[in-house]
Amino acid sequence: MSGAVWVAVAAAVGNLLQGWDNATIAGAVLYIKREFDLESEPALEGLIVAMSLIGATLVTTCSGAIADWLGRRPLLIISSVFYFAGGLVMLWSPNVYVLLLARFLDGLGVGLAVTLVPLYISETAPPEIRGTLNTLPQFTGSAGMFMSYCMVFGMSLMESPSWRLMLGVLSVPSLIYFVLMVFFLPESPRWLVSKGRMHEAKKVLQKLCGREDVSGEMALLVEGLAVGGEASLEEYIIGPPNDHMDDQDISNEKDQIKLYGAEQGLSWVARPISGQSAVGLVSRHGSVASQNVPLIDPLVTLFGSVHEKLPEGGSMRSMLFPHFGSMFSVGGNQPRNEEWDVESVAREGEDYQSDAGVGDSDDNLQSPLISRQATSLERDLVPPAHGSAFSMRHGSLVQGPGEAAGSTGIGGGWQLAWKWSDKEGPDGKKEGEFKRIYLHPEAVTSGSRRGSMVSLPGGEGPMNVEFIQAAALVSQPALYPKELLEQHPIGPAMVHPAETAVKGPSWKDLFEPGVKHALVVGVGLQILQQFSGINGVLYYTPQILEQAGVGVLLSNLGISSASSSLLISALTTLLMLPSIAIAMRLMDIAGRRSLLLSTIPILIASLIILVLSSVISMGSVVHAVISTVSVVLYFCFFVMGFGPVPNILCAEIFPTRVRGLCIAICALTFWIGDIVVTYSLPVMLKSVGLAGVFGMYAIVCLISWGFVFMKVPETKGMPLEVITEFFSVGAKQAAAARNN
Repeated sequence: MSGAVWVAVAAAVGNLLQGWDNATIAGAVLYIKREFDLESEPALEGLIVAMSLIGATLVTTCSGAIADWLGRRPLLIISSVFYFAGGLVMLWSPNVYVLLLARFLDGLGVGLAVTLVPLYISETAPPEIRGTLNTLPQFTGSAGMFMSYCMVFGMSLMESPSWRLMLGVLSVPSLIYFVLMVFFLPESPRWLVSKGRMHEAKKVLQKLCGREDVSGEMALLVEGLAVGGEASLEEYIIGPPNDHMDDQDISNEKDQIKLYGAEQGLSWVARPISGQSAVGLVSRHGSVASQNVPLIDPLVTLFGSVHEKLPEGGSMRSMLFPHFGSMFSVGGNQPRNEEWDVESVAREGEDYQSDAGVGDSDDNLQSPLISRQATSLERDLVPPAHGSAFSMRHGSLVQGPGEAAGSTGIGGGWQLAWKWSDKEGPDGKKEGEFKRIYLHPEAVTSGSRRGSMVSLPGGEGPMNVEFIQAAALVSQPALYPKELLEQHPIGPAMVHPAETAVKGPSWKDLFEPGVKHALVVGVGLQILQQFSGINGVLYYTPQILEQAGVGVLLSNLGISSASSSLLISALTTLLMLPSIAIAMRLMDIAGRRSLLLSTIPILIASLIILVLSSVISMGSVVHAVISTVSVVLYFCFFVMGFGPVPNILCAEIFPTRVRGLCIAICALTFWIGDIVVTYSLPVMLKSVGLAGVFGMYAIVCLISWGFVFMKVPETKGMPLEVITEFFSVGAKQAAAARNN
């Protein structure tokens, strides 16, 4: 995972520059006012600060579509160029109008970085540490603010501080950012797969994962090309094939999936349990309480049930699949054993004829990614079967002779499999049905009889094996679209991802139920975050710390009022860094939803205390202490939850094909909300006072907690493609619940 970590650190430098810029202009504007005599022109003074915000908002409107068209890496490089150009022009700036142009260029870089860095990190990070890595932008942004405040504070102690130098220093770290983007940062492998550039995607994945075999990751990225589609939830019992499961309702023999070991005679079988609805699946695993809560989204219950089903202490991996690599392992760092494989039980009947060339090369990207092959060698080795062997090129999936399904681990304890089965068509003829299956372990089934005694590879002797249950999310493969299905292909024919790239992102994809559902969550979180009070508390912090006596202490040390305000801001920013570090640790352990639900009540309590301290008469010392503690608590818990989580979730919940477009919509909501809150704050302070403003923020935080509880699912440790598939299923369940 070290490759993915270093790539995320490099990308997060873009947010460091954003934090650096925000802090620098806050200090430099004190000196800009003096030089250009802006005391009598507050509108122009405000425009200098806001020009960066305007540039960021404008570029965000088109950044998503361009990122889906050109890629993530080119736009990050362009972002570094805007940062560098803006810094140089600010260093020169002979008049206020050139300064406005420089601030606009800088804003273009800010907008691209804030939109694309979380997107890029989500697409390159392993599921197990994606939350931690996607908290890096929050950490580097605050670190950039702290370093910038320290730099500006040091310059303010000089006899004649230069605001041009303060702003122009930005070009130095932006040059470092440019070098990192050009020479170190690879393109997102998910974007490469969406464009059919499989060979490049494989090389990037090998670099990120630090190993040659990336078959599971490649297969997952290919399946992530789909947007929406029909999906269903099923359950499987997995155990030894020679053991009878009399106490379970097992489907017909032809529907079972077999798991084969590395040594001859070692195998297990997965058999679907019939008649289990999605609601039944969830309710039997401890989510009944959630379902009984009125208005709670079925999607939240669905995601919650997945995390409840995690096995205890890795018992399945050690007892049933000790050498299966990432198959059914909760952690994603276990070594793989590529000799394991999954296949459906062979069926008797006629051979499907192959229409794919047998001489396809791995480097021939024009050939189908998955093709049907039935060579004479296979016919000699295995009995005739419905569905000859098929292989996924570029190392994604390699099937042995006579197999009709494949399986690869995809991280976070999830397993990707395919199933080819026969069914009768309307005319009575046999038709093939090809399905993709995301498997997830639940637990060792209680009361099940132990399986037969087998000797496991690497073990000292025979051991007992228990049956396990696995939830299965079954849907149409991404490369087996409805258009191809209507042509009645023979066997599991596939299309190459390059054919899907011709379509590109489409606005109509935004109206697919799962995408609409995800947009409600993403846009809702961005709006509520902006109106939760962070801007108001930042605005009020210098005044609170001044009341606490910090300003008097600094003035006694001979520090001017301008320098004092900068040092106070630096200290405030410094308080955020340990809290963000804690959030990085907890993001993939407690989870995004849990962090929000546990930190928002602290925000509400802090705001209520600030309201009470403003309306109740108390001593100045007591008032200063209470206000200071409340502000510190607010900052610390905001950056642990409501600060990073909305951006993390927005980068996780959208399908690959429209991810850039959807994140741009969420980012645009963020910037518009930022503008509205920033410019409405002075008006609100005059109309309702400080207590009224903080009271409104407390009400918004209360609404935010309810929104998170009812609408925001837990996504920790889940592959992006599985998350989007669950959104599709959950949206359809919610629609069905409303209709009923």
